Amino acid sequence: MKLSLKSEANLAELSKEEVFEQFFKSFYPRLVYFAFQILADKPKAEDIVQEAFIKFWDHKEEITLNSVAIKNYLYSIVKNSSLNIVRHEKVVEKYKFNFAPSEVEETTVINYIIQSEVLAEIHQAIQTLPESCQRISRMGYLEGMKNHEIAATLGISINTVKTQKQRAMQLLRLRLNPETFTLLAFLLLDNPFC
Repeated sequence: MKLSLKSEANLAELSKEEVFEQFFKSFYPRLVYFAFQILADKPKAEDIVQEAFIKFWDHKEEITLNSVAIKNYLYSIVKNSSLNIVRHEKVVEKYKFNFAPSEVEETTVINYIIQSEVLAEIHQAIQTLPESCQRISRMGYLEGMKNHEIAATLGISINTVKTQKQRAMQLLRLRLNPETFTLLAFLLLDNPFC
């Protein structure tokens, strides 16, 4: 997956603060989404990701300036912290309702990572669209609004909405890798009103 981060050579030229800021901007939303998939609690997910970045900052001298290593480090912290919370909540529930907790399966965690990365790539691609396509795509594809709702909100015709969505899909096909575009198209097929 293409990151908006600078290359490894350029990372070495940056201060630790600049590297931290780049990783925070690039990974905060996708890590929150990843944690949310495990916890189903956005405030907890945000807290865990903030704690992960605090750990990253506290150990910045020990961590190599390799984007893959840093990405793996952050995902690992978020995964472990999220699973610890799930385990803790399950123990509490066990005693509360007197039944044994089931663990989150590793394959489920991997699926959550993949979903987070795919959504991040889709969000990045949408940000590169022209303003009108971008706004209509966000409203339709990400917020789940129907064509007539978008038209009413923006004060434009339904045909304009449809045209902009078609244009957006053509541009996204060029910007996304084939697998990601196929997943996006598959998700949109589930919603006949998109």
